[in-house]
Amino acid sequence: MAVSVNKNALRLVDKAIEKREELRIEVEAGPLGCTIVDVGVKASGGYAAGRLVTEICLGGYGAALTTSMEYGDLILPSIFVETDFPAIATLGSQFAGWSIKARDYFAMGSGPARALSKKPKEMYELIQYEDHYDSAVIVLEAESFPTEEAVSTIASECEISPTNLYVIVAPTSSIVGSIQISGRIVETGIHKLSQVGLDPKLISHGCGYAPIAPIHPKGTRAMGRTNDALYYGGVAFYTASLENDDQLRDIVLRSPSCTASMYGKPFYDIFKAAEFDFYRIDPNLFAPAVISVNNARTGTTFKAGKINVEVLKQTMAIVDT
Repeated sequence: MAVSVNKNALRLVDKAIEKREELRIEVEAGPLGCTIVDVGVKASGGYAAGRLVTEICLGGYGAALTTSMEYGDLILPSIFVETDFPAIATLGSQFAGWSIKARDYFAMGSGPARALSKKPKEMYELIQYEDHYDSAVIVLEAESFPTEEAVSTIASECEISPTNLYVIVAPTSSIVGSIQISGRIVETGIHKLSQVGLDPKLISHGCGYAPIAPIHPKGTRAMGRTNDALYYGGVAFYTASLENDDQLRDIVLRSPSCTASMYGKPFYDIFKAAEFDFYRIDPNLFAPAVISVNNARTGTTFKAGKINVEVLKQTMAIVDT
């Protein structure tokens, strides 16, 4: 089976364009003839659009469902995500691994276009995946539409015509932005597992859920809430195949966010203390609150981590009345 995350995701983009009114999104021609899909800059977006954008980020090789879940004494809107192509759909597509930098414009890029540009290259070498397609779909976490220079850069790195580029723009402070970030729960766990020694190609299935953070009008505060939704409320479950249970036990033990030295404070406070420099934050924090991995060879499932309700209440400004 030839897996093309861009070809598969483009079917979902076409669906979004066709159903733009009911999704409460807007579509317009962008710089150099690209197509801009606005899901939260001027458009209001919504839950349906958030689910669809999450699936687009996964290259069409995953499914998203919005629901509600209990977190201690809280009941919060949540997103459940599943994929049977975990390494490709998450690390090969969904991972926000492309910093789009241009004069007067910056955005974090995720989604299928990364598989054409190989951003970052070492991640594609790790999962042994590459995509070949004449169109590209990129999701930008940004407050504004990309400039001509940014579009030119993206198209050039993907080796496609700008007219074949589809750019989805979702601000962190929008409902779609909040949903699609919580929808990264499976990806966040796979990335952390790979960082502590598990070959992501050994993972055959992945699923998970996380609370959808309430909207905050300020971007940095919204970023704090959306990160906390994953690190303090996110739960991920994987199926993998390893010969050594002891090795898997050690990997899972070192995987959840609570292993970080900075764990226990809202992400905004941690980020501010680090002078808004991601590289000064303990990378162990970037993980789900709870991780479980089932070893399909032995039948054993290892679980580590915990949900931190108090931080969720604090970061989301939830007031009991």
